[in-house]
Amino acid sequence: MCGIFAYTGTKRDASAAVTEGLKRLDYRGYDSWGIAALVSDGFATTRHVGVVDPARANLPHSTVAIGHTRWATHGSVSEKNAHPHAASDESFTLAHNGIVENYAELKAQLQAKGYEFKTETDTEVIVRLLEEIRRREKNLMTAVRRTFAQLAGRNTIILLARDGTIIAARNGSPLVIGRNTNGEIYLSSDVLSFAPHVKEVCVVDNGTLVEIVGTEIRLMKVGGGTLRPRFEKNAIVGSEVSKGAYEHFMLKEIHDSPAVIRQTMKVSTKDIQKLASAVRAARNVYCIGSGTAGAAAAQIAFYLRTIARVPAVALIGAEASDYYGLFGRGDLFIAPSQSGETADVLEVLEYAKKKGAKIASHVNMPGSYMTRISDFPFMAQAGPEICVMSTKIFVSQIAWGFRLAHAVARKDAQGVRALGKLAKVMSALLADASFHTQIRDRARAYASGEHLFLLAKGQNVQIMREAMVKIIEGAYVHAHGIPAGDLKHYAITLMQPGTPVIALLSHDGLERDVENAIHEVEARGAMVTVVGSSDKEYANMLALPDTQATSAIMNIIPLQLLAYYMAVARGNNVDKPRNIAKSVTVK
Repeated sequence: MCGIFAYTGTKRDASAAVTEGLKRLDYRGYDSWGIAALVSDGFATTRHVGVVDPARANLPHSTVAIGHTRWATHGSVSEKNAHPHAASDESFTLAHNGIVENYAELKAQLQAKGYEFKTETDTEVIVRLLEEIRRREKNLMTAVRRTFAQLAGRNTIILLARDGTIIAARNGSPLVIGRNTNGEIYLSSDVLSFAPHVKEVCVVDNGTLVEIVGTEIRLMKVGGGTLRPRFEKNAIVGSEVSKGAYEHFMLKEIHDSPAVIRQTMKVSTKDIQKLASAVRAARNVYCIGSGTAGAAAAQIAFYLRTIARVPAVALIGAEASDYYGLFGRGDLFIAPSQSGETADVLEVLEYAKKKGAKIASHVNMPGSYMTRISDFPFMAQAGPEICVMSTKIFVSQIAWGFRLAHAVARKDAQGVRALGKLAKVMSALLADASFHTQIRDRARAYASGEHLFLLAKGQNVQIMREAMVKIIEGAYVHAHGIPAGDLKHYAITLMQPGTPVIALLSHDGLERDVENAIHEVEARGAMVTVVGSSDKEYANMLALPDTQATSAIMNIIPLQLLAYYMAVARGNNVDKPRNIAKSVTVK
């Protein structure tokens, strides 16, 4: 979470360059933002609450600046808590992405030495600790190294000194460098933020210090020793970030789903077969993710169990520690992720790798840490996903998992054909205006309530779970997903006249169980909308084409649209829901 950005060069105004970069980074957090530009008499700084607004970034012309967009972890959302934070003597200013897990102890030690704190952030502890160390160590780089070594947790910092030097350090939270042949240098939390302006990119590894003096870039280990920067050609120059004719990015990205399915069909057969062989040979297969990627991981595990007969286990990143004693050599981890930087998942993967396990990943962000530690790295190639709520990447992840399961079962061609049919049918459905009208009408009916229940079974359980996530994220409505067979064991007590319920159906031999649950809630007066394919007629049904084995992937589309239209009906900020960020780089 949080995004950091820096620019140095003479071709652009530094504060304008940083503002543009932060605007492209604000999916990482948009509670507040700030910029510090180096000018003749020190730092010109602006800090604001809310989303990045270029009209409010009125700073003098400069050739070097740093900036930050914040997702609050420590301290309220306020202007004083916005980054960057300056040293007491204005000798440097600093921004931070991560959580200093031992900040309370460090703060107490510094307060005992007489330091006063102006903010509620853990970031200010880094600033004051660096000031304290500089009282004895005049070399700034050495002082930063010693300061950073004392920070517990996953942290990345970026610092601008009065002489124009930029220093950064990474441990966990992402950091990338971009450069041009004209002397421009960028530092950021992701490549996308500066992609249109750079020719080469260097992904900074954990435990690395970066020092930029003029046009010179130096990399060093936090523990000592120099490193050689490894620059690669920027692979995403000109990435499209426009929502085009669509009102919101979310709507555009849902419409992109058929295209990302087709992209999954193009994944190298050689690469997918190599991973399939590893799955067949694995001692244990764990599919792991968090949030939306957690639902995708569980759906991939479902496909591996039902299509390939592999007893795959689904894990949630933050709740996997009870499995640690089971991990070992011969195990294989499959991790879908939009950003490839999810902290709680990376912690599990790092531990599993130390125990001898192999890692396969499916990631959409180039240069991610997850990709770099993977034995079998796969890129979604789905293009930028700007809406904080993930839609097309979820579709990409489960479509890839569907294909992988078929490859493990030695039926890759069959899986590819099924995905091709799905993409064609899905495209036609998304182009149908009456389809959107039906969903919009349902969304208006649901938008005025505070609760919504979902029922599903089998292949649709994780689809139901992801729909629950989307409705909560976008509409701010309490949604509760219930496995249809479990309804009578507890949630039936909540059913009463007018209770809104959505039931998912597929032609997969499990319809009878879902139909029984529908009858049980209707008997208590619930208002049921059936979504999917069925031979039976229901009073309220959103009927979908039957795509057979890929039915679950088809079923997520109307539910994503339902969440979208509910968010619109409630007047919410669709692309930037409150309190969440797209890339969760803290635990």
